Amino acid sequence: NSSIGTRKQPEGLKIKREIGLIGGISIVAGTMIGSGIFMSPQFVLSYVGSPGASLLVWALSGVLSMFAALCYTELGTIISESGGDYIYVLRIYGSLPAFFAALNLIVLSKPFGLAAMSISISEYALVPFFPGCAPPQFVVKCAAAGAILLVATVNCLNVRLAIRVQVVFLVAKVLGLTIIVVGGIVAISQDSRIIMDNLNVETSFVGTGTSLSTFGMAFYQGLWSFAGWYNLNFVTEELKRPEVNLPRAIVIGVSLVTVLYLLVNVSYLSVMTPNELISSNAVAVTWGNKVLGSWGWIMSIAAALSAFGSLNGSLFTGGRIMFVAAREGHLPDILSMAHVHRLTPSPSLIFSTTIALVVLIVCYIYVSSIFSFSIIYLRIKKPDLPRPYKVFILLPVLVIGASIFLVLVPILDNPQIEYLYVVLFLLSGILIYIPFIHYKVCPGLSTKLTVLLQLFLQVAPAEKNV
Repeated sequence: NSSIGTRKQPEGLKIKREIGLIGGISIVAGTMIGSGIFMSPQFVLSYVGSPGASLLVWALSGVLSMFAALCYTELGTIISESGGDYIYVLRIYGSLPAFFAALNLIVLSKPFGLAAMSISISEYALVPFFPGCAPPQFVVKCAAAGAILLVATVNCLNVRLAIRVQVVFLVAKVLGLTIIVVGGIVAISQDSRIIMDNLNVETSFVGTGTSLSTFGMAFYQGLWSFAGWYNLNFVTEELKRPEVNLPRAIVIGVSLVTVLYLLVNVSYLSVMTPNELISSNAVAVTWGNKVLGSWGWIMSIAAALSAFGSLNGSLFTGGRIMFVAAREGHLPDILSMAHVHRLTPSPSLIFSTTIALVVLIVCYIYVSSIFSFSIIYLRIKKPDLPRPYKVFILLPVLVIGASIFLVLVPILDNPQIEYLYVVLFLLSGILIYIPFIHYKVCPGLSTKLTVLLQLFLQVAPAEKNV
């Protein structure tokens, strides 16, 4: 029968495009707004020495983050695959550098970030239950592990559910920061003396330090609070109309966060002197106690919710790095599979969760320069590539310069042997790459284990969605 010969082959398993513009904004802004804005302002101020300079650092951190994000966006529209940092290094520089990028993200950057976020959640959430003292470390780590497991469960169950959680927590974050902004406006209307002393044109920059190293460390604190603008590029294959929604989501998300951060810092300075702000352990909690009185505990809950949203977004995107790296042959095949019914990359999410829990139990980084260089490299080597979105060439140059400065400052300011340990650890990955990736030693054992785990987890290989 000729109809049998022309029958279409069934399509392979694919993860659906579930993320729209709102979901994209929630991933960008929702992972950027974490615990940093509730903690970092006192460190920025202590490094630069004056309120005016601290606001300048926050503004420039937002501008630099926007420049880096725009460069990253161009890469995301040229290479429309999920995987972010990893896939860009693979497609531009080759297999071995990509393996080192995956090793850094999977073993160091993402797990330690998840562990730190979960610790922030538990510490802030437990503050109302331990008034006047710090909660026990065992309780903190148990609560942190519970947060990681809860987020992992949500992400393994359903992609759409994980995105809805991200949107809800972004709204909660914006509401919490809006309370701080409005509280500052009310405080200024009642008594403007503190804000006038802090931000008076003639005195706001008095005491500003002149050391490049201290300004570098201040920018580190500011940029840490802005970290997360790159997360949407890790899930490009799940984003609807990425050539349109990727640039829009990043521009809207980074702009929203920058404006909120500046207004929140002005609010802090409207009720606290520089000495009060620097001596605070958690500036938002101190602000809440001064402005909200007996309701000051709300700020602790707001910080916990903010960190929880960042944890959800980071695990959602981090699991895709393993998924794509395994699909490209740099990790075991089982990690490149998706659940046959739920269409979630559950093996990679489970493995990401496991590493984060190990980091959390055993113990309690910045990539924009290489990708800005990649923009310049592709403009020269492959000028004819289709570019739905294109940045002004000066932006990647500025980002490269700023990144080199920020990398060198802490090393020159305070050289430590630990920096060498990190480099040696990453280079040790070649001991895994050569036998198992390049020469594919013991393929039979890997195949048997993959089949066993496939049956247990109910997963199957997933095709690219580009």
